[in-house]
Amino acid sequence: MTDAHAEERTLVLLRHAKAELPAGDAPDVERRLTARGHADSAAAGAWLARHGLLPEVVLCSSSRRTRQTWHDVAMGMTGSPPEGGPAGSSPVVRYEPTAYEAPPQELLALVRGAEPTARTVLLIAHNPGISLLSALLDPERADPEGLRTTDLVVHRATTPWASLAPGGAAIVNRHTARG
Repeated sequence: MTDAHAEERTLVLLRHAKAELPAGDAPDVERRLTARGHADSAAAGAWLARHGLLPEVVLCSSSRRTRQTWHDVAMGMTGSPPEGGPAGSSPVVRYEPTAYEAPPQELLALVRGAEPTARTVLLIAHNPGISLLSALLDPERADPEGLRTTDLVVHRATTPWASLAPGGAAIVNRHTARG
C-alpha cells in the first residue's frame, strides 16, 4: 500500500505585507514595511505554523519589504502556542533579485528550480506577478481580485517542482493575515 499524499507538494504564495508609500526619489525596491505590515507578517507566520505549512524552502524577492516580510513571518512561525506553533527546522532561504517585478512565468521558473526534495515551498513576491502566478496555477479557483497585502494562497501539486505547469497546482486554502 502506498501513501497517496507522498508525492504531494505544497506551494504557498505570499504577497509582501503593507509597505510605506514611495518617498521622494528613493528607489521603490527600498520601501520599508509599515507597523501594520510587520504585525500582519508575524500573523502570517503564526497562521502557517498553526496549519503545519512550515516551508523547507523560501524563495523571496530581494526588495527590502519582502525581506522584512520574511523576517517577520519567520518570527511568527516560531511564536509560543496558541499564536504560533512548532518551530520546525530552519528553511533554506534564497533571496531572488529576479522576483522583483517578475511576470508569472519568471516566478514559475523560480519555483521549478526549488530543491527537488522540498515538500513545502514559500514564495514571497509582488503584485501583479504573484497574483498572476496563482491564477496561472489554478485558473478556476484564483481570486479575480488578486492577492492583497499579506494574502497567503496555498497550492497543492502532485508533480515534481521541475515539472510544475500552468493549471498544475490546485488552490486548497487561502488566508489574509492581519495582526
